[in-house]
Amino acid sequence: MKFDSKLPDVGTTIFTVMSRRALDEGALNIGQGFPDYAIDPRLASALVEVIGEGRNQYAPMEGVVELREQISAKLETSYGRRFDPHAEITVTCGGTEALYDAIQAVVAPGDEAIIFDPAYDAYEPAIRLAGGRCIRIGLPPPAFHFDWDEVRQRLSDRTRLIIVNSPQNPSCSVADRADLDALAALIRGRPITVLADEVYEHVLYDGRRHASVLAHPELRECSFAVFSFGKTLHATGWRVGYCVAPPELTRELRKVHQFNTFSIAAPLQYAIARYLAGNREAWTGLSAFFQAKRDLLAGLLQGSGFEPVPAAGTYFQLVDYGALSADADVDFADRLIREAKIATIPLSPFYAAPPKMTLLRLCIAKQDATLEAAAARLRAFAQSHPALG
Repeated sequence: MKFDSKLPDVGTTIFTVMSRRALDEGALNIGQGFPDYAIDPRLASALVEVIGEGRNQYAPMEGVVELREQISAKLETSYGRRFDPHAEITVTCGGTEALYDAIQAVVAPGDEAIIFDPAYDAYEPAIRLAGGRCIRIGLPPPAFHFDWDEVRQRLSDRTRLIIVNSPQNPSCSVADRADLDALAALIRGRPITVLADEVYEHVLYDGRRHASVLAHPELRECSFAVFSFGKTLHATGWRVGYCVAPPELTRELRKVHQFNTFSIAAPLQYAIARYLAGNREAWTGLSAFFQAKRDLLAGLLQGSGFEPVPAAGTYFQLVDYGALSADADVDFADRLIREAKIATIPLSPFYAAPPKMTLLRLCIAKQDATLEAAAARLRAFAQSHPALG
């Protein structure tokens, strides 16, 4: 049977490709972003409890009320404003479903949506499936700062959505309040919605504080904000996220959500709600937890030829291999899998027009022993290949 693909140029994601290569080569995978340590046993116990209580049938489409109430309390603590758990909070299948639903809700055929490269790879396909056109603006390495003048120049009468990811995956950069003020000024009076991917909201380093659209008096009135318990609770396989938006935007998001996943696994929602109720500070130690891992890995790699690039947030760390090789990042990453038995993630697949760079992304959401083993392999590789050219 022949048909026209809606995404003819889209293949398997770089995450899947590199993870499969890691399995094939028996490589240590510090590329894909998932922890290799256990979740909090109290969270695991809560799941066992709620399953035993029979909470195993369909959850409400919007999400279990108890969880939405806990989310509302968490947001009020974090951002100083209460959000209505019934009209402004929707539980989704991870952050990715929330992103997809929001894009489908507001992007129509012929509309334009702005994203910033290096961009998480789920954004553009969802925009194209909605019939929209993706306008990609590159953030130049190694700082990956926004150029709001360029954004102004790329706005058009067809612009309907701007996606901002902070802390940003894969660049490990962080937007500040000045960035949000600049964004608010650009869209003021325009029919533009903001989609804020804030799944790493609690992982910022060196004293930084997260600048959320939910804490911004203008942007919170025209934004979807997306979050992930997978990131916050070290449970990426649970696939529980949520979206916060004003009632009118939430209504549109739920129209898509109800015909996409409809509802998310009920026992997981009840377990998270119970866990948060008994551990209201569950997320406050994440920055310190991951900063220690960032510093451990960066210290082990210092002077190795894999130069750590300062990471402001997320649970990733970029390294620059330019002192060892001028190879393209995809080629060099493949060589590391084969020769060093280390799987990393190259940055160029996250750009429409990649700049010249020699950067790889490493995941620090690993046991210290895993990070130490990875650093040892990278150092050994560098010592045996002092000038690959």
